[in-house]
Amino acid sequence: MPTVLRVGPYRFFFYSNENTEPPHIHVERDDDYAKFWLQPVQLARNVGFSAHELHELIKLTREHAALFMERWNEHFGH
Repeated sequence: MPTVLRVGPYRFFFYSNENTEPPHIHVERDDDYAKFWLQPVQLARNVGFSAHELHELIKLTREHAALFMERWNEHFGH
């Protein structure tokens, strides 16, 4: 479960066995969790984050999408 980025209380990461899915990033804080597709950036799943936090997470994901894609391609060899 490589951590790609930490921003405040949020940890952005992916699972090493998910290379059969399109590029995406997971984010967690405490017991809350979300998953975002990266091309284009859009919410795939949310468990517990408020609408306000999701707005912030979408913004952060868009800001760091190039980094997330770079790390995804490095890790999965694309």
